[in-house]
Amino acid sequence: MELSRRRLLQVALLSAGSAALAACGSGSGSGSDAKELTLWYWGGGLSDKVVADAVKHFTQTTLKPSVIGGDFKQKLVTTLTGRRFVPDITGVKGEDIASLLVQADRFIDLNTLGADKLASQFVDWKWKQGSTKDGKLIGFPIDIGPTAMYYRPADFEKAGLPSKPEDVAAAMSTWDDYYAAGVTMKQANTGASMVMDIPTIFQMVIGQGTKRFIDENGKFIGDQDHVRNAWDVAIKPIQLGIAAPQAGESDQFTAASRGKSPSLFGAAWRGQDLKNALPDDTGNWRVAAMPGGPSNYGGSFLALPKECRNPQLAFQIVTWLLSPENQARGFTDAALFPSSPAAYTLPALTAPDPYFGGQKTVEVFGEAAQKIPVSYEAPADAAVSAPYFDEVLSVWAKGKNPDTAWADAVSKAKEIAERQGVN
Repeated sequence: MELSRRRLLQVALLSAGSAALAACGSGSGSGSDAKELTLWYWGGGLSDKVVADAVKHFTQTTLKPSVIGGDFKQKLVTTLTGRRFVPDITGVKGEDIASLLVQADRFIDLNTLGADKLASQFVDWKWKQGSTKDGKLIGFPIDIGPTAMYYRPADFEKAGLPSKPEDVAAAMSTWDDYYAAGVTMKQANTGASMVMDIPTIFQMVIGQGTKRFIDENGKFIGDQDHVRNAWDVAIKPIQLGIAAPQAGESDQFTAASRGKSPSLFGAAWRGQDLKNALPDDTGNWRVAAMPGGPSNYGGSFLALPKECRNPQLAFQIVTWLLSPENQARGFTDAALFPSSPAAYTLPALTAPDPYFGGQKTVEVFGEAAQKIPVSYEAPADAAVSAPYFDEVLSVWAKGKNPDTAWADAVSKAKEIAERQGVN
């Protein structure tokens, strides 16, 4: 019965694209008889195996995929501006979608091709992230980055802390609880530091809320309480003495393998980073819900530029590539966590993961994915937020006074906001 339900979902994705054959995006490409369609994505942006199968599946055209190296956004924008050799289908990274939404006229509104009929099959917040204020869908969700806590149960046990994922989640449901556990670990003289990455905590806490640095009216709000709270939460482990010295990610992984770093925060894709960096650590890690609730880190989209030569067929290709079954394959092949909850019940995600001691990590990430708050991300958000990360790093690595660093971060952010046309 379950298999039948999943098959129906895949059919729905394909038929919605087919049903839209009579529809045409405003300003779309040069006709419906294009003999080839081009697809741009970056390494790891899609499952190469799924893309290869798409080439074989869509025999009515020649699908030509290209893996684009270097600065993907810059190359895409340059091509769009020049209006030559524009891909028919292109990936858009999650960190770039906000800046491209204000250039929505360069892309086809996917709702005109039937995407609106598929919205309920994807997590709501991600669908909204790819949409303009007036409801045009520019980016069709590829994957998402629900976050959680990666931890080493043996290190927790040494300090007398809970070690089972459900017990860890219950005991460390808030940041204060997590920091209290860090103090306990320090007092147990295990030689481990609970916190290894201060800027990431700041990022996670911001992502747990519904407001960021600029509101929907284009007003700077980086000096408001929600940002100051994220700052204070990030600074606290430094003040408690439970933060390790600054280190790069490879150093963090090395410290973890030596029992010096018992917990790390990250999106679902960070699990693959752990496996690649510490292949001999199989069975030594687990995943638990993140203190303070879930946030999102990463995740991308597929879009159709206005120059797309066959929008209807291109949309069918997009929906085929991102069917629940193919999203599940993307998770297996490239650690791309599906944006469609229908994939969360498929074997690729429900199978016990030996690296995590046989844990079914989808039970943590899947629940987190559906509870991530919706927050508005302005085109200038990344630029305006940069001083906060720089200054929190100064507190951590250089011992700068936290209040002075906060004031400097706000001052620099306001200057950047003004240059970006933010009020």
